[in-house]
Amino acid sequence: MAVSLQKGQKISLTKENTGLETILIGLGWDEVEQPKKRFLFSQKTEDVDCDASAILLKNGKLANGKEDIVYFGQLRHKTDAVRHMGDNLTGAGDGDDEQIIVELKKLPQEYDRIVVAVNIYSARTRNQHFGMIRNCFIRLVDAKTNREMCKYNLSENYDGMTAMIFGEVYRKGNEWKFNAIGQPTQDNSISELARRFQ
Repeated sequence: MAVSLQKGQKISLTKENTGLETILIGLGWDEVEQPKKRFLFSQKTEDVDCDASAILLKNGKLANGKEDIVYFGQLRHKTDAVRHMGDNLTGAGDGDDEQIIVELKKLPQEYDRIVVAVNIYSARTRNQHFGMIRNCFIRLVDAKTNREMCKYNLSENYDGMTAMIFGEVYRKGNEWKFNAIGQPTQDNSISELARRFQ
């Protein structure tokens, strides 16, 4: 059974899952129901478009800029070790809204952590924030056995926040671990968010 994590909790992925090679990182969210406008000429409110990204770090730093960020505009890392499975524009439906695959054996030794973040596309211009989102979660699955290893549900109030660092997969000696971070930010784009790691 998957471990349910609390904010700030760390868990070993490889200790409990011998031979772990590929991790599927699933991210999900739902939009809060907005009240229907009854005016004839009212503008349709735009869907909240959340974008997941994986930021690959060397010694805890983003060393190579944009080429080490996997997101909707660059679905594969140059090593092919990290792949984004495609953009979901609405968050509608059950289950994962976006997925990122990490092949641990393909990842060169110099990469020691992968930060998984989500930002709201054009949040400022659309006047959107994470207070308009509910049921946010990140889960890690052993892709070979399809076994869910852990899940972290983000449950705080994130009014006014436009991006979220969900968690990180990181290397500690010969082990791979996961840290449930759940840190909201007011970054307006993936590049703004990535600057935190330079």
